Amino acid sequence: MTWTRRRFLHSLAASGAALLFSGYGFTKTASSPITRLIPKSGKSIPAIGMGSWKTFAVGGEPAEIAIRVKVLETFFNHGGNLIDSSPMYGTSEEVIGECLGKIKNKEQLFSATKVWTTGWQQGMRQMERSKALWGIKAFDLMQIHNLLDWQIHLETLKAWKAEGRIRYIGITTSHGRRHKELIHIMKTIDALDFVQFTYNIEDLEAEQALLPLAAERGLGVIVNRPFQRAGLFATTKGKPLPTWAKEIDCQNWAQFFLKFIISHPAVTCAIPATSRVDHMIENMGALYGRLPDALMRKKMVAYYESVV
Repeated sequence: MTWTRRRFLHSLAASGAALLFSGYGFTKTASSPITRLIPKSGKSIPAIGMGSWKTFAVGGEPAEIAIRVKVLETFFNHGGNLIDSSPMYGTSEEVIGECLGKIKNKEQLFSATKVWTTGWQQGMRQMERSKALWGIKAFDLMQIHNLLDWQIHLETLKAWKAEGRIRYIGITTSHGRRHKELIHIMKTIDALDFVQFTYNIEDLEAEQALLPLAAERGLGVIVNRPFQRAGLFATTKGKPLPTWAKEIDCQNWAQFFLKFIISHPAVTCAIPATSRVDHMIENMGALYGRLPDALMRKKMVAYYESVV
C-alpha cells in the first residue's frame, strides 16, 4: 500500500502522536547520544543500532573482514551498542564474531540475533551455534525471525530468560503481509519485550496499528529497513536537503531519514546496515543533536513527497 501524506497525518491524529514527542527517554543535547528506554526494564540504549543483513555476509575474506572491523569500531566509537543479526544472513554472525574478537571498544555491546528454523531441538541448536559464532556468553536479545514456528520458540525463550541465558525476548517481521498475525501476538503474548518491523519515511504503514500498539503494550521497537533497502537514497539522489534540515542537525539524507524514525515516541532503535565507514559515520550522526517534533515530522514527510 502506498501511504500518502494525508493518510500519514490521519494516522498521527488517530494514534495521537499524542504519545508526546518529548520526554520519552531520549536526550536532545548535541554532546550526548540520543537514548531510548526499553519499556519492560527501564534500561536505556542508543537510538541508532546496526543491522547486518548482506553487509556482513562476506565469508572468510580477510580484506573484507578488516573493513568490517573498522565499521564496527566506528559504530562503537560513535556511541552505538545494539548489533542485530540472524542465521538467515549467510555468514554475518560468523563475521560479526570474528570482528568482535579483533576490537577492544566493545564493552557496551548489546547483542541481538534471531532464531530462524522450525522445531524445538533445531531452535535450541541454532541459538547455541549463534552464541558460539558471536563468541559471547549470552545474548541480550533473542528474536523469533519472521514469526517462524513462534509458539514453539517462545516457550524455549521464556525458559532461557528465566535461566538468565538471554535478557530479552523479541519477535520480528519485515513483511507487511504478516502484520495481522504480529498484531495478534502483540495483543495476546505478555512475555515479549521487543518487536521488530519495517518503518521509514516512505513506508508509514506501521503508524496505523503497530507503533501505537507497541506503546500501549510497553514493547521496545526495533526498526528494520530504515532506508527501504537503500531505495530512499535512489529516490533522493541529486535532490537537496531542505534548508531547514539544519534545525534538527541533519547534514545528509541518512540523518534526515533516521531522525524521522527515531523521533517517533514508540521507536526504541533503528538498525541501518552498512559496509562502509563513511556511511557509518553519517548514520551515527543521527544519534546526536536535535530531533524533530510532531510538526516538523509532518514537514519532513511533505518535503520527501515533493522531491520524489
